Amino acid sequence: MSLTIAVLMDAIESIHVEKDSTFAMLLEAQRRGHRLLYLTQGGLAVREAAPWAWAAGVRVRDDAHDFHTLDAAAWQDLRKVDVILARKDPPFDAEFLYDTMVLELAQRAGVLVVNDPQALRDANEKLFSLHFPQCIPPTLIARNAGEIKRFVAEQGDVVLKPLDGMGGRSIFRSARSDPNLNVILETLTDFGRRFALAQRYLPEISAGDKRILLVDGEPVPYALARIPQGDEFRGNLARGGKGVGMPLSERERWIAAQVGPELRRRGMLFVGLDVIGDYLTEVNVTSPTCIRELDAQFGLNIAGQLFDVIEAKRR
Repeated sequence: MSLTIAVLMDAIESIHVEKDSTFAMLLEAQRRGHRLLYLTQGGLAVREAAPWAWAAGVRVRDDAHDFHTLDAAAWQDLRKVDVILARKDPPFDAEFLYDTMVLELAQRAGVLVVNDPQALRDANEKLFSLHFPQCIPPTLIARNAGEIKRFVAEQGDVVLKPLDGMGGRSIFRSARSDPNLNVILETLTDFGRRFALAQRYLPEISAGDKRILLVDGEPVPYALARIPQGDEFRGNLARGGKGVGMPLSERERWIAAQVGPELRRRGMLFVGLDVIGDYLTEVNVTSPTCIRELDAQFGLNIAGQLFDVIEAKRR
């Protein structure tokens, strides 16, 4: 069964193939004989209430120096494709929101969109973990600096972050005695105009911020622990963290079991959970990573698991 698969992603020439999960999906789809179309956010359009995209056929090779070939681009009616992989990186801003509405028009015509457009709108990566209070550390979401400072005073040592970031950007560690706390809050909340998230600092971060990948609600049996290096408290690979794979613990399996059924119900076929110590800290739904690293360390084919699910849904 050959499918036409459109992949909405960031500029393909900017990716790092050795660690890009979207590239792993492209390789697997091509290996299975599916036709691939490459499109970016700027190419989406709506013609007479129908979703279209400026799209190019793409072929990929697992070669860091010569990894893709693009055909000439042309306008494509997205109702005519079989699957759309929505893999645009955050931030989740107004333009990303509009993208989900365009993709929903394709979904209504019978196209399988991964992940579900409504789920992408509803499941903010910092906020969605609040649906599972039994899994998370003490957490506060607020715009008001006084309320955040109350939480900091109560917890003593905290992590502060925006709701729309990725890759460790604009994440601060602070404490009740921090002379910079006021300016951090001014920066994150834009003087009370934007929400910020505050969470109790988890010292277990020294052992890694673990990424657990779920395919249709089921966890891959290994996590990638992203371990901070040097004087950096953030484990993000984009901030120099070291990625070390390890089997899931019983607690991590329990967290996955708490979250997985709701992800499946909402049509989120590929999701990354971030876990520090015993706690769920984020639910990544827009463009989760770490396929390549886990595949390389354990001989897995996580994109293959995903395409098994996709093909079954398209039969």
